[in-house]
Amino acid sequence: MGFFVFLPLILPLTAVPIARLTEQHLHPRGAARLMTVISAVMAVCSVLCLGLIGVVGTAQIPGNPLPDSWSDPEVRAALPYHETVGTAAMWLLVLVAAACARTVGRHLRVRSRARRALTGLPAGPEAAGDLAVLPDRSPYAYALPGSPGRVVVSTGMLAGLPEDEREALLAHERAHLRHRHHRYLLTTQLAACVNPFLRPLQYAVAFSAERWADEESAQEVGDRRITARAVARAALVSHAAPAPGFAAFAAPAAAPGPVPRRVAALLGPVPTSRNWPPAKTRAGLAAMVAAAGTAASALCALNAAVALLVVLKAVTPL
Repeated sequence: MGFFVFLPLILPLTAVPIARLTEQHLHPRGAARLMTVISAVMAVCSVLCLGLIGVVGTAQIPGNPLPDSWSDPEVRAALPYHETVGTAAMWLLVLVAAACARTVGRHLRVRSRARRALTGLPAGPEAAGDLAVLPDRSPYAYALPGSPGRVVVSTGMLAGLPEDEREALLAHERAHLRHRHHRYLLTTQLAACVNPFLRPLQYAVAFSAERWADEESAQEVGDRRITARAVARAALVSHAAPAPGFAAFAAPAAAPGPVPRRVAALLGPVPTSRNWPPAKTRAGLAAMVAAAGTAASALCALNAAVALLVVLKAVTPL
């Protein structure tokens, strides 16, 4: 197993350059999917390697999670071990599990709270179909996934936008629901809990999901400038408003950080439909490095797992 078992813990750094370059050279749809897959694979490899380090490193400590059939002294003596590293890996696994549980729990609580907020909502002329209008002067809008999914918007937000921009805003949130962007966001949030080096990909996927919804909105409305104005105006009217607290599964249309970049992209040409950047560009090189890092991470994790099984098989029958 050797040094290679540690590589999946640091190989996510190879994906950092692609996190920013994809928005310039890929369609947001392709960028979100690419970075989500990279995050998920690298996170799984990181967990696997932490588990292997923990099992092997504590092989000779009573209570080690090896199966009973592998508990003979000869088996444990055949495994390379380092108690300090193994114990640290076990504690890291506990912290990772706690962080992931907290993230999933927060996701479920926010979703449940949002559902309860819609209970008993009086029907009105605007609250039809998947649209729910909350009588709240604070401006906000968000996509609430579920069966069925709902687009939730406050009366304060509707009052701050003209009719054509309202349509763009609602199309944006419906795109979040249609493409299940909350799954991309939750996946990358969990991946970042597993390995902090994946956090840049989490932010990049969140931005790409917003851009993806922007492009869907612009296509449905038929005017990119209307969507750009809707994004900018929604950011302005909600700037001083308290956060509604529903960004755990779908970022609001008026997320303040990337708004200028989103508006600039909408005022520019339609992004290319390619899902992989040209090879002779910086983004292409970064994508190949990220792909190589992902493949190396998977191979290292597989190699470590196979090496452990080979050692155990050589010492005692499974």
